[in-house]
Amino acid sequence: DPTDSLSWSQGRHNSAKLDATTDADIAQHIAQDDNDARQDAAQFTRSVRARLGLSQAEFASRIRVSLDTLRNWEQGKRQPTGAAQALLMVLNKAPEAALAALG
Repeated sequence: DPTDSLSWSQGRHNSAKLDATTDADIAQHIAQDDNDARQDAAQFTRSVRARLGLSQAEFASRIRVSLDTLRNWEQGKRQPTGAAQALLMVLNKAPEAALAALG
């Protein structure tokens, strides 16, 4: 009850549901969250490339990754990390400057 300040310390959770959650359930949720993140990254990668109007081969060459790597990103099989993720963010916000810096 949100109007009862005594219940605030208990939080808003279903204790029975939490108690019934198994390690397998948690592992399944983690796997689903990871898959969702890969799909979000895949969509972002595809949208950046489409915005630049480049083919997969052209884009991979311009950002200096293999075509297979780019395809894996765009298909959600792999997720860009570290510098590649940062580069995609820069390409999204300042594409002309990023492409000029890449040569």
